[in-house]
Amino acid sequence: MKTSFDLKLHLHRLLSDEPFFSAISRRVNKQSSRAIPTAGVTVDKDTLQFKMLYNPDFFEDMEERKVKGVLIHEFYHLIFKHVTSRRPENIPMIVWNIATDLAINSMIGADNLPENCCIPGGKQFEDYPLGKTAEFYLEMMKDDEQFGNGKGGFKDMEGEDGSDLGNFDDHGGWDELTDDERQMVEERAKDIMEKAAKDANNSGRGWGSVSNGIKRDIMERLKTRVNWKKVLRAFIGAAQRADKSNTMRRINRRFPYIHAGRKVNRVANIAISIDQSGSVSDQELNAFFNELNKLSELATFTVIPFDTQVAEDKVYVWKKGEKRKWDRVMYGGTCFDAPTEYVNKGNFDGHIVLTDLMAAKPKPSRCRRMWMASKYNVDHMPFKTPERVIAIDVKA
Repeated sequence: MKTSFDLKLHLHRLLSDEPFFSAISRRVNKQSSRAIPTAGVTVDKDTLQFKMLYNPDFFEDMEERKVKGVLIHEFYHLIFKHVTSRRPENIPMIVWNIATDLAINSMIGADNLPENCCIPGGKQFEDYPLGKTAEFYLEMMKDDEQFGNGKGGFKDMEGEDGSDLGNFDDHGGWDELTDDERQMVEERAKDIMEKAAKDANNSGRGWGSVSNGIKRDIMERLKTRVNWKKVLRAFIGAAQRADKSNTMRRINRRFPYIHAGRKVNRVANIAISIDQSGSVSDQELNAFFNELNKLSELATFTVIPFDTQVAEDKVYVWKKGEKRKWDRVMYGGTCFDAPTEYVNKGNFDGHIVLTDLMAAKPKPSRCRRMWMASKYNVDHMPFKTPERVIAIDVKA
């Protein structure tokens, strides 16, 4: 069934009223899907990008202000890390879903949301105060006979979707990230919010409906220094693949002592492309090698020097634990297609590019790719990419 709902039109209207949320929206992939009944923000397991799924039928006859409220609701889930944080232990998924929705809907208001949504003070939540966190509402729900088991815990609510309690959006995929993937995605969320905050501050229209308290909380979180060692470890973990081999030391459960078992090792073949073009200063090149010395504490990787082409005779393996000094082997221009093609032809699981970013947008990578450059160059990069971009210190 075809509907007349146009998400792009509503996102355009968001631009004038809600500069901060509009900036977040531009960095979240959107996908129409009738596989879900309403809408929901989640993480694409293949790319580790945020995406918002929406059913156009759900929005078909909805008032404009309520459509905007649902969109803001979804983006708040990203802001408050509900999508990426590990669910509290022994908390049923449906309970956690409702607690997070109560916290968010409290800020948006019932008039700006679909009818009968779960909101403090509303139907079935009359005694719940406004303006509290999801963790606060969890504690209240333990004493609520709708959820609590009377023993300080929660009922078994397996299989319930919460729609009868006003839970209107889809939270699928929230609890499916590994620790390494979660670390990577949380850094990506922080990057999105940092850019959204910058866009909102430069818009001349402020942050829209975001309260001063939430704005202060976001800005404080953005001040936290990123632990690049954790980011790199997470990148390697996310790029790992299963390397299976037969072994008689591991028993085959289906045919014990007849067939060899399967031994599974998690490995990652990482390529590191180093921009050696003339626009990269010796100072930056030294900073790149400083980062690689840190990375070598975590893994073995292949180093690929390039400018407009790859110096194939200079490609080498940097073994885990090795320390190296910086070395310049090229002085030409810059073309990111050269290392991308080299890596695409190889058997690599991840690709990290250390560069000044001063070149045209590259071809797509067949494996997970991440960029590292000085903060100045990251702030002035000439192309847009959904891939992770890390700003590193380049000291004088």
